[in-house]
Amino acid sequence: MLSEKLLAKLNDQMNYEFYSAQVYLAMAAYCSSESFDGFANFFIMQSEEEKYHGMKIFHFINALGKRAVVTGMENPQNEYSSLLDAFEHAFEHEKTVTKRIYELSDIAWDEREHATINFLKWFIDEQVEEEATFDSIIQKLRRIDNDSNAFYMLDSELGKRTFTPGQE
Repeated sequence: MLSEKLLAKLNDQMNYEFYSAQVYLAMAAYCSSESFDGFANFFIMQSEEEKYHGMKIFHFINALGKRAVVTGMENPQNEYSSLLDAFEHAFEHEKTVTKRIYELSDIAWDEREHATINFLKWFIDEQVEEEATFDSIIQKLRRIDNDSNAFYMLDSELGKRTFTPGQE
């Protein structure tokens, strides 16, 4: 049975996922303002993915007969010194998400809440992928440096990213 403590933490994480969507949308707006259209698309798709994650938690809470509670969010950062700066912030954000998911999982383990443990395994696996993706893009951006052709190719590659719920 879901304790009040675990329910509160699930609601908190649900709202943090929605906040994450706002963070990535702000990064997309930065990219778009700098005419980095492919990078903007990447962050828009990332925003959609985060909304999906929030809704997964929303539906899980409701499936357990509890109530999902949506709260307000702080304003995300909107200014970055460079594209690399935006991606480095995104990577740090994902590390924070991972830490939060681990803490949530620890509570579920402590409470022997097996349905939640099973549910959170998907998020743990997802965070491995998220961190690897951002790390890879950061490494590519660092290697590219001022190579405009390589930058154009990466921007074009990220412009092709799509998001289909349930297939990430």
